[in-house]
Amino acid sequence: MPSVVGLLEQRELVARRRVDDLREEADRVQAELAVAERDWKEWAIARSRVGEVLAPADETRHGHDQADRTAPAADGQAGEVSPTPEAAKTKSQVPVWRDGLAWSALSVDYQRILTALTDRSLLGQGPMTCQEMAASFGMDVVPARVEALRSKAKRLVARGWLAEPAPGRFTPARGVSGPGGGS
Repeated sequence: MPSVVGLLEQRELVARRRVDDLREEADRVQAELAVAERDWKEWAIARSRVGEVLAPADETRHGHDQADRTAPAADGQAGEVSPTPEAAKTKSQVPVWRDGLAWSALSVDYQRILTALTDRSLLGQGPMTCQEMAASFGMDVVPARVEALRSKAKRLVARGWLAEPAPGRFTPARGVSGPGGGS
C-alpha cells in the first residue's frame, strides 16, 4: 500500500504541472490580446479616415466639431485626425504613364517601388514579388505591409508604369526607365 506522503507528493506534482500549463496559456492569451488590441486601434483609425474620405466635401470642411476629428492614436491616446486625409491628397494619386512623364509626378512610395524594380531589371534579375520588395525596403514581411505594397504595385500596373508578367510578380513596363524621365 502506498504511503500517504507519497500520494500527496504525486498530487502536488500534478498540481504544479497544471499551474505551469495554465500560466503558459495565460501568457499566450495576453500576447494575443495585445495584438488584437493593436489591430482594433488600427481598424478604428482606418474606419475614421474612410469616413472622412467618403463624407461630402462641405461636411468634411465645416460640419465636424473637434470631438469628431479625433481618433485613437497608436499609443491608445486620442490624436488629431488630419482634416485632409492621406488618401485624398493629390500627391498620392498615380497619373497614367505617358512618354516623357517624370517619376517626380509620383509620390515617394511609388518612386521607391519603381526604383527597386528598375534596378532589378537592369541587373537582369527579372520580376519581383511584393514580399521581396518589402524585404528589400527593410520592412517587416507581414501580410499588412505586403498587401499595401501589392495595392501600390497593382495601381502602377493599372496606370501603365509597371507590368505584371505573372500573377504577383512585377517589373517596369516597356518604355518606363530611370527616374529622370518617363522613357
